[in-house]
Amino acid sequence: MADCLFCKIVAGEIPSKIVHQDNDVVAFEDINPQAPTHILVIPTRHIESMQELTQTDGETLARLFTVASQIAAERGLEQGYRFVTNVGPDAGQSVQHLHFHLIGGRAMGWPPFPPDEQR
Repeated sequence: MADCLFCKIVAGEIPSKIVHQDNDVVAFEDINPQAPTHILVIPTRHIESMQELTQTDGETLARLFTVASQIAAERGLEQGYRFVTNVGPDAGQSVQHLHFHLIGGRAMGWPPFPPDEQR
């Protein structure tokens, strides 16, 4: 999609701190990290959000989760991490391209607000 920020990152048109890239998945550092490790993991193919997924996307999802697990291991997140996606504006989805946040490196409470934003 021509005007999608994440599609432009996949295409190399916008620089980012890529930590993984293959034919199906790109992972890069979040520009506004909420924890010591905050990586965005996205499919290279444009999918608007989780709501757009179909049965045929199973391999893509498996690859996203596998890459995230590998990055978590490489980053030493043995104590735990979060792997979440936001769907729609009320959930905080700001880029209309399916993306998961791999967040770790600090203890996290519930609800999932950063420590300085606990409600």
